[in-house]
Amino acid sequence: MPTASGPREASRDEVREAGMTVRRQVLSDAHVDRANAKVDDFTSDFQDLITRYAWGEIWTRPGLERRMRSAITLTAMIADGHEAELAMHVKAALRNGLTRDEIKEVLLQSAIYCSVPSANTAFSVASQALAEYDAEEANAD
Repeated sequence: MPTASGPREASRDEVREAGMTVRRQVLSDAHVDRANAKVDDFTSDFQDLITRYAWGEIWTRPGLERRMRSAITLTAMIADGHEAELAMHVKAALRNGLTRDEIKEVLLQSAIYCSVPSANTAFSVASQALAEYDAEEANAD
């Protein structure tokens, strides 16, 4: 909200709230609710950090569409071998408007730049995640 001296900085709580909104839109309410149910004294600061910085500061930026952010995130998960996070972000990519063919193309591209073994694992993880997504969608109806 602009003031006479320029735009007002968002408060920490506003950034966290914006991050939680995007996190829920991208990952689903069910996923975020499961993650929040596991929060305890030991993990609460980390969950707050993720919500504020990853989701509130980065995913809310206007410079890239969510589709592009999803494609980049899939590639990063493949490159670093984060299979559980890859599965979560395959589902998120669908929510963000990527088609299955576009996800497949990201995985094929990663075979060249990340490695064929990494892409092989990614195709296996993505296939399972797509099946889970379909089952979740069927149960939501």
